[in-house]
Amino acid sequence: MLDLRVNEYLELLKSDAPAPGGGSASAFTGAQGMALVMMVANLTIGRERYKEFWEVNEEALRDGDIILKELSKKIEEDTESYKEVMKAYAMKKDTEEEKALRAEAIKEAVLLATKVPFSVMELAIDGLNIAKTIVGKSNPNCASDLGVSALMFLAMLKGAWLNVLTNLPGIKNPDMEISFKDKGEKIYKEAEALANSIYEEVKNNL
Repeated sequence: MLDLRVNEYLELLKSDAPAPGGGSASAFTGAQGMALVMMVANLTIGRERYKEFWEVNEEALRDGDIILKELSKKIEEDTESYKEVMKAYAMKKDTEEEKALRAEAIKEAVLLATKVPFSVMELAIDGLNIAKTIVGKSNPNCASDLGVSALMFLAMLKGAWLNVLTNLPGIKNPDMEISFKDKGEKIYKEAEALANSIYEEVKNNL
């Protein structure tokens, strides 16, 4: 999907194809958020009036590149993981052996389809922490872009969390389900608070 033009991606997204869906769209939204942070850093570095902020922006640029690459992978991984779920559900179930193999394949595929958006939630924390480092320490002419990036990370977080919650029952493992929920709720609260604080700080300084 990364090789598609924007209009081609949107055409695919709006079609009746089950994937890409909300998970990939969430990761793509977060990738845009990370790219915006990097844009702000690039518009700060090299400008003499902001020289005191060059170092922190250079660090944000380096760290942001890592997160951007990871999020780009997640866009593809989410679509592929959902395809594996569909493939598992399409397996034969005529005999008891086939039913058992199908059930196991479904659990494994759903687990993968849960892990991908969960990792996207973790990347939201990373991206927001990078954005936070240059709020008030970057080119003020593009400060609003940092606010937009925070909103994009927040949208990614919430979208990924919905995908985690949707898939959890299919894992058929109560202990694992509780673990995902507990960890996910902590990540959700931390990232939501961080995104809101960045947005409010940016807005209040405009």
